[in-house]
Amino acid sequence: MRHNKLRTALTGLSVAWGIFMLITLVSVANGITRSFAEDMQNSSNQKISVWGGVTTKPYHGYREGRDIRLKDSDISIINREHKNTIKEVSSELSGKQSGVSTNKTYVTAGYTGVFPSALGLNQLEIVNGRFISDKDLDNNAKVMVLPEEYAEQLFPPDGRNAVGQRVNCAGLSFLVVGVYKGRFRTIYIPYTTARIFASGDNDIDEIILHLNDVSEITEADGIEKSVRNTLAATHDFDPEDNSGVWIWNAISQALTVQSAIGILNIGVWVLGLLTLLSGIIGISNIMFVSVKERTHEIGIRRAIGAKPMKILTQILVEAIVITTLFGYIGIVMGTALTELLASGIGDSMFEGARVDLAMAAQVTVVLIVAGAMAGLFPALKALKVKPVEALRDE
Repeated sequence: MRHNKLRTALTGLSVAWGIFMLITLVSVANGITRSFAEDMQNSSNQKISVWGGVTTKPYHGYREGRDIRLKDSDISIINREHKNTIKEVSSELSGKQSGVSTNKTYVTAGYTGVFPSALGLNQLEIVNGRFISDKDLDNNAKVMVLPEEYAEQLFPPDGRNAVGQRVNCAGLSFLVVGVYKGRFRTIYIPYTTARIFASGDNDIDEIILHLNDVSEITEADGIEKSVRNTLAATHDFDPEDNSGVWIWNAISQALTVQSAIGILNIGVWVLGLLTLLSGIIGISNIMFVSVKERTHEIGIRRAIGAKPMKILTQILVEAIVITTLFGYIGIVMGTALTELLASGIGDSMFEGARVDLAMAAQVTVVLIVAGAMAGLFPALKALKVKPVEALRDE
């Protein structure tokens, strides 16, 4: 290495670049996987959403083109017939923009009637008080949960004293029981309370099914088919008519993406290892040249009694040292880049892309194996050198 500094450096740079590409690609892929895994654990993905549709097939004397409207009664029917696979069945009911006010101030906003599960589905963070409870549903309670922005407007300056206060909405007095932080500004009240205020024949826009930690696509698809059959029997339309009700299977879609990400991880490793392979070939070539240049030296060592394992070890160690030395330069470069991405962008995907101890260990093993592979064939060639012929070599 001392006698061939330029050649060693140029070859080592290809190894450093290969490791840099490998660790960067794998880190970003791991970040995507971790971000997705965390998202999968979120209750917003463990659900199936159902909307009413329009039939496209005649059935039991009905013509096609009939509107299928979901009812409140569908919630209890689905809940009863799928209690072993579904954790909860819920819905949301939006009211008109009637406004919410106190004696001193006013905000223009409507309300949305929800079940307790809306807390997780809408990814809300309660900062003061509590969310809608089952007891609120049972009692048709006139309680309300406000977003932070509205709490600050209605109860200035910071809205911290909002919980326990009363506000006027739709001509009635509501007790504020909680304040939340979230992506949207929505006022929440119990679903049963919103249903009392609503006019009409108990039509609902959407039914949301919360599943019991489903982890297989076939299981999620089976629940979807069973729910469709239940609604088909209730509303008298063909179970094979997918337009009768529209269903979005969030968990099935998420599991499909998860499978695709698994394939992506394999592809990333293959791509990174192929990039590293160019460096390994370079080191192998330099070791072949080294063996050729040191034929006379190897012959002298063999002549004075050096065992073949000593020669083999010398060549292998040299290859491993070059690979490891420049490989760790690549690791430092890759680590610096992923840290820069995590700190500069701050996205959850790049937060999970930081290089951890497990990845460092994996890459170290790759380096050692790569170095051994790079030196193996040159070392075997060195073992074939006959001492007599080697001593004649100039």
